Amino acid sequence: MSKAAQHPTSVGSGNSGEGPVGILITNLGTPDAPTRGALRRYLKEFLWDPRVVEAPRWLWWLVLNGIILNVRPSRSAAAYRKIWTEDGSPLLFHTRDQAHHLQAAMSANHGDSVLVEFAMRYGNPSIDAGIESLWQRGARRFLVLPLYPQYSGPASASTFDAIGAAFRQRRWVPPLRFVSDYHDHPAYISALANSVRQHWQSHPKAQRLLLSYHGEPQRYVDRGDPYYQQCRRSSELLAQALALGADEWSFCFQSRFGREPWLQPYADETLKALPAEGVTSVQVICPGFSADCLETIEEIGMENRDTFMDAGGERYEYIPCLNAGDRHIAALRQIVEENLAGWLRRAN
Repeated sequence: MSKAAQHPTSVGSGNSGEGPVGILITNLGTPDAPTRGALRRYLKEFLWDPRVVEAPRWLWWLVLNGIILNVRPSRSAAAYRKIWTEDGSPLLFHTRDQAHHLQAAMSANHGDSVLVEFAMRYGNPSIDAGIESLWQRGARRFLVLPLYPQYSGPASASTFDAIGAAFRQRRWVPPLRFVSDYHDHPAYISALANSVRQHWQSHPKAQRLLLSYHGEPQRYVDRGDPYYQQCRRSSELLAQALALGADEWSFCFQSRFGREPWLQPYADETLKALPAEGVTSVQVICPGFSADCLETIEEIGMENRDTFMDAGGERYEYIPCLNAGDRHIAALRQIVEENLAGWLRRAN
């Protein structure tokens, strides 16, 4: 039975002003296990998305299925095994914790009028499953909050595509709001700054604070994606909040893939060059990631540390993502409440 047919009476009996509001927070995704088979399924879904790889479909199908999916899954599985835990993928359990704590924060302010669920754009739990869970719990108005502070086509717009695809299968499309970004939100910047200050309480301030964001092809920005400018703005605001001088911070981009130019400067090349410039101590934070994952723990915390130390660096520290920290949850609550103006009621 199709999802559109699953609710023949409930849709007709309610209206947009009744029932709780459903909050769906989303992140990129994770494989089900650190195995070649699980990575192949995950990468096939992820890399086939035309928002992620903008290339002629016939040509990309040949490259993806003929080369990449035969080579990359084993390498990616080995990387995931380095970070896998008893609770599974860090991205999965951190996002689950964020949803749990955000639910508690919203319930404290708004009683049972707000329901929170989480989902992954790729892999499990799927966005369609997240919507279905909220629907079954009574939600008839929806706010989608992708946990990407800076907007990008491959992440934010792809999530919007998936939301649209999920509702195309349903008879009724309820009132829907979508948070496209929060890159300059004061509460988000404050949470980032607080995490750095907390790190400085137990670790001496390094010569350089390096802000590393996930990269994307330069041509995406050339065609109108605001991602680079939003990353730059987030970086400037964080530096201002920390009162850093111009030579005490910089930002860069990691995780490039393929041969075409991506956003620069590249994280690995930046770290390799710093010791020769006299910068031998660095602290790295990833403001574009709301939760720790493969790209932060393994790539930044392990691979790039080795790159910096092998180049002559003396001290390298990774500052964890905001995850489910109190300041982060408070910021997400504020962002949600601002985007739900007119839909919320206060708990008695």
